[in-house]
Amino acid sequence: MLPAHLKGRDFLRVNDWAPEELVLVLDHADRLKARQRERVPHLLLEGRTLGMIFQKPSTRTRVSFEVGIAQLGGTGLYLAAGDLQLGRGETIKDTAIVLSRYLDGIMIRTFEQADVDELAAHADVPVINGLTDEFHPCQALADVLTIRERLGGFEGSRVAYLGDGNNVCHSLMVACAKLGMDFVAATPSGYEPSKEVVGWARAAAEAEGTTVELTTDPREAATGADVLYTDVWTSMGQEEEREQRLADLAGYGIDEDLVSLASERAIVLHCLPAHYGEEITEDVLYGPRSAVWDQAENRLHAQKALMAFVIR
Repeated sequence: MLPAHLKGRDFLRVNDWAPEELVLVLDHADRLKARQRERVPHLLLEGRTLGMIFQKPSTRTRVSFEVGIAQLGGTGLYLAAGDLQLGRGETIKDTAIVLSRYLDGIMIRTFEQADVDELAAHADVPVINGLTDEFHPCQALADVLTIRERLGGFEGSRVAYLGDGNNVCHSLMVACAKLGMDFVAATPSGYEPSKEVVGWARAAAEAEGTTVELTTDPREAATGADVLYTDVWTSMGQEEEREQRLADLAGYGIDEDLVSLASERAIVLHCLPAHYGEEITEDVLYGPRSAVWDQAENRLHAQKALMAFVIR
């Protein structure tokens, strides 16, 4: 039985959902993953259509949503922003109202979080944030699903994020705090995560009896950690800052030396794409501690569970 109270809900940021609601999604993702591996049909969204608005390029987001809605029996419609009137000046409000007449759900991957919030405010169908400059909540679902699979649960786990305190860091931090994991972000000065988001995470951690820490020392963060996580140092739209960012973030990459400081059961995560020799080395990404490929696959299963709950 799918939880009725989640039908029609938006998924705009991890902080909008209660811990028990996130766990419901993860548990359903486990079930759907098992059904897919056993080739058991699970056409939970037969006849439903998901519109997918892309203002940023994508590999994992596009493929996982398009395949996911198809495996649930629905249809995914790719909507490049440049092909929509949205790209020619039509308002987000007007776009939301019109698309709500055609679609059963909307996923959007864009720049400004405010645009996603406005879309959701005017749409009559659930809106899923596929990525903004501030948040990446669907990635966080896949991340914590992978952590639970590999470590057997959340309790007693310490997650260390290293590098740029960006959108991925924001969503992961809040998800870990809500699910009862200790979290530490190691970032250079000037690259810290948002104070507002840190506040959300610390409030959630206090309720769970865990901690959220910030440091500038990557070795301190990695020591004893059960999860080492990183992301690219130069994200889309930051290309002009590349050389400065590489200089500022030097020393924060995950290599074998850093992995050796982690716990014996530690896993390494990266949301991809990877830039070898910058935020991570190739031998670590393909090494025995890497759970990166399971993590990438789990985008599919976590998002299927999410869609099954909110669209219907």
